[in-house]
Amino acid sequence: MSLPAFVEALLTPAAYPHAVTTPIQLLQTHISYVFLTGDYAYKVKKPADFGFLNFTTLERRLFYCQEELRLNRRLAPDLYLAVVPIVAVGDRYCVAHPQDLPAGAEVIEYAVQMRQFDQSQLFSHLFAANQVTPHLIESLGKELAHFHRCAATSPRISEFGSPRAIAQVINNCHALAAQFVGRCQSPEQYAAIQAFTDDFLSRRQEWFVRRQAGGKIRECHGDLHLNNICLYNGKVQIFDCIEFNEEFRNIDGIYDAAFLLMDLEFRRRGDLANLFLNTYLEWSGDYEGAVLLPLYLCVRAYIRGNVNALALNDPAISGAEKAQIQATAAAYYGAAYRYTQPRQAKLYMMCGLSGAGKSTRGRRLAQAEQAIQIRSDAVRKHLAHLPLDRRSTDFPEVDLYSDAMTEKTYDQLLAYAELLLPQGQTVILDAKYDRVALRQPVIALAKKLHVPLEIHFCSAPPEELHRRLSARQGDIAEATPDLIATQMASFEPFLPEEEPYVRHVCD
Repeated sequence: MSLPAFVEALLTPAAYPHAVTTPIQLLQTHISYVFLTGDYAYKVKKPADFGFLNFTTLERRLFYCQEELRLNRRLAPDLYLAVVPIVAVGDRYCVAHPQDLPAGAEVIEYAVQMRQFDQSQLFSHLFAANQVTPHLIESLGKELAHFHRCAATSPRISEFGSPRAIAQVINNCHALAAQFVGRCQSPEQYAAIQAFTDDFLSRRQEWFVRRQAGGKIRECHGDLHLNNICLYNGKVQIFDCIEFNEEFRNIDGIYDAAFLLMDLEFRRRGDLANLFLNTYLEWSGDYEGAVLLPLYLCVRAYIRGNVNALALNDPAISGAEKAQIQATAAAYYGAAYRYTQPRQAKLYMMCGLSGAGKSTRGRRLAQAEQAIQIRSDAVRKHLAHLPLDRRSTDFPEVDLYSDAMTEKTYDQLLAYAELLLPQGQTVILDAKYDRVALRQPVIALAKKLHVPLEIHFCSAPPEELHRRLSARQGDIAEATPDLIATQMASFEPFLPEEEPYVRHVCD
């Protein structure tokens, strides 16, 4: 395939104002050329118009290069460096410094200059090598939660989260998918997905309105999957934010997170997906957003099905490649269909003294049951508007452990469970639950909603509790060994009517 003259030129070392590693590599997508030169990568936009993006003029390409730089510096500041002009000087083409154009130069394109990173450090490659660790997933969850709290919002951005706007996006998905019925998905799948999304949107409009009013629609990433995350100098970098379409990036934070959650589940790592979700929810405090996950996970998988299926219309792709693409598209459509199916919710109450292993066991249980684990330590700090990674002693004006704050915390735990359980979400309430008056409302809720309940009473010898609390570091919980005696004395035994729910656990 012939390449434009400037592309051919940028494959030679003379086109760059710095030393390069030869041979210069050229990567192509349907919307860009990427030149790998050693220390730096240069991304040039193709003059394409696909409806959802329009790069047909030089002015547009400059604007979207600047947008790409602005947006990606939020999450990958170490990778995104500058927008630089590509100029023609006579019959030569080269990359120039914006403030030092050669005499007689004509700007013919623009490029986003980036730090080149080792492709083996892409999370998709690390995943294939089984090197995406729980620690990396927790780092991702925390970083994304912080990003969504700080990302820009405005009345205009919030409009993209209106029920009408979301319905339009989903209806576009259905319209696009219709041509692949019988090829990548069955008529039954197509009808079931459409019925599910239509019903969800019609019955839950107030949820979307509340998300708008609560400032949850933000200028997010928009394309958050493992191939757009890497390690650079030991730090997680989330890159390639969508710059070309506001509709795709001005979204609910939980919809942004749902893409990575779906990606991990699609790759059959439900354990990592659950760890990511619980880390993100804990650090964002956005447990209410989890009610939207069935819809948003379905839509994310549906979009990936469409993206893959569209390649079947490309005459340049071989039959063998199309067979693989069709299988992948079918797998995504199948995943979208599974997200429409109702799930049986369960309720777990972790119970016991500080240091007894409630959160550790709760985490294992969450991954086994694909449950949402809600820790009282996180909820308490969110209610007090304190950062999770700071001690309450840093804020002497706040009485974090007053009776009033404790009551408020347990009421909020119960409210989250009452919200999530009817949506088929299994919930783990993780707190001491050391008093009958705190346990009884949870039991009453399980009976009211007709969901199974288990109380996991965690215990350990006093000397082990003391050792654990003395050694605890880097956790959001603040209990210290001097509280053990008081907690033991005040713990109220289980009533006979509670005992059938209790599972005694010694960790």
